[in-house]
Amino acid sequence: MNKPWKIHPIAWWPVLLLATAKLLVHVFTSGGYGYFRDELYFLDCARHLQWGYVDDAPGIAIYAKLALLLGGSLPAVRLLPALAGAGTVVLTSLLAREMGGGRFGQGFAGLCLLAAPIFLGMDSILCVGAFEPLFWMGCALLTIRIARTGEARLWLWFGLWAGVGLLNKYTMGLVLVCFCTALVLSPLRREFRRPMLWCGGGLALLIFLPALIWQIRNHFPLLEDMENIRRQGKNVVLGPFAFLGQQIEFLDPLLAPLWLGGLVWLFLQRGLRVLAWFYVLMLGAMIALHGKNYYLAAIYPMLFAAGAVALEEGLARWAWTRERLWAQVSLSALVAATFLVFVPLLLPCLPPERLLAYQTALGLKVQKLEVGHESRLDQRLSDQFGWPEIAQEVARIYHALPPEERARTAIYAGNYGEAGAINQFGPALGLPRAVCAHNAHSFWGPPAVEPTAIICLGCDRSGLESACQSVIPVGEHQHPWGMAEENRPIFLVRGLRTPLRELWPRLKHWN
Repeated sequence: MNKPWKIHPIAWWPVLLLATAKLLVHVFTSGGYGYFRDELYFLDCARHLQWGYVDDAPGIAIYAKLALLLGGSLPAVRLLPALAGAGTVVLTSLLAREMGGGRFGQGFAGLCLLAAPIFLGMDSILCVGAFEPLFWMGCALLTIRIARTGEARLWLWFGLWAGVGLLNKYTMGLVLVCFCTALVLSPLRREFRRPMLWCGGGLALLIFLPALIWQIRNHFPLLEDMENIRRQGKNVVLGPFAFLGQQIEFLDPLLAPLWLGGLVWLFLQRGLRVLAWFYVLMLGAMIALHGKNYYLAAIYPMLFAAGAVALEEGLARWAWTRERLWAQVSLSALVAATFLVFVPLLLPCLPPERLLAYQTALGLKVQKLEVGHESRLDQRLSDQFGWPEIAQEVARIYHALPPEERARTAIYAGNYGEAGAINQFGPALGLPRAVCAHNAHSFWGPPAVEPTAIICLGCDRSGLESACQSVIPVGEHQHPWGMAEENRPIFLVRGLRTPLRELWPRLKHWN
């Protein structure tokens, strides 16, 4: 039997106020630094739309294409993740309502989402993580509705949303595996006897089919990419306790009792137990697969919602009206204060020197996500510095060449960030499209005409000397706040011993 919990009206005013605050804080800080490395890569993917990429599903290129249609400026690129973040605030409040939350439960859930550090950082740049909560939690919302109403046709909407989620990020496949397992472990296992659930699964597969066919035709580059990352030890590997500790840290330790209490509360609700199992299974999978700490972020809106509803119920049961009101106001003010503390720390609104001082004053240190990356600031922020300067230095070198040689000179970038910088800023500087063999760029190939000279970024001199007759240092990029691996010499090479088109398969690197 479905649980007959009460559904309150949507608390539109507080929900819309919080969503508007979320949108505005990102819009007004969107141009503070510069393009993030991956944003430059996604813009290049948008210039080569296809059903898949080495390391991404097609969704991110579609978002980037929309940004290009809006002009491709930094505010245009970051408008979509800001809107997605505002949507996640609304969705979190709707989850609380669907769980039985009233005005305070809905508003407090949205406020906690607004203040959580991981969502402030993630929604500030164009990345698939900004959109993931919409798909994960959209499916969770439909599941709660199915548990409450028994309406089987909602599984078709679940399948539609899950299929689009697979086009956003392939991790949605793991989400669906864990979700189905959670159904088996919960009273909702009866849903497997209903044809509509299987129809929903078929719809999800049908929507995902073009991307799956692309992976098959290209011999599953995603799997090769993942294996390369594992073999090279690229990512920081966390043990179970370290992983859980970082979940608490990036969600704000102050909010840990709320979402952990929400998890316990979900286990105690027969109709909602499936969501508790869903979290436990996803947590275990991410730890076992050595996922990055933020890979699980999209699941926490439902725990914030559950914790807010449990808190609202507890206050209603144990506090008089006046004491309950004071408790609600005090807790809301405390969470709002943490939001104000985290905004200058996580969004590009302070000069780097002041940001570093602020970070030090709070006693915080930069958490590394990838072994090879070194920076003074958080990688998400450091990777927003230096890209226009790289393009300008390359333009200086390129235009210093004799016209006849310049016409046969290519620009080779060692990684997709450098290639993206040349392709984004280069046209205004008179530069040709960059050549790159990193990840999706490897599919777009070398230039049609064999170059006689190549300006090389992000390359080791020893490797160039083995492949070329002449290697000359012609410049160097240095930026005090950029990533350390970008502060390297720039070389001009001539006399390739093997034509670039023949070298291409060996130059390809996916990681």
